[in-house]
Amino acid sequence: MSADIINLNQFRKARQKDEKQEKAAQNRKKHGRSKAEKLADKEDREKAERQLAGKKLADGTTDDDPDTPV
Repeated sequence: MSADIINLNQFRKARQKDEKQEKAAQNRKKHGRSKAEKLADKEDREKAERQLAGKKLADGTTDDDPDTPV
């Protein structure tokens, strides 16, 4: 019955190092884009916003007037 001895400080530091490397990879993916990629992404977002704005109803006014009897 032999148990492996684990140094908790080394384990903690290794875990922190892995988390830091994972976060760095995410930041590289998020911020490490070329200007052309950023511009294309911005244009796609603006196009989607324009399409959504065009599909919205007018400023909440409807044909039904709540004061008019049915």
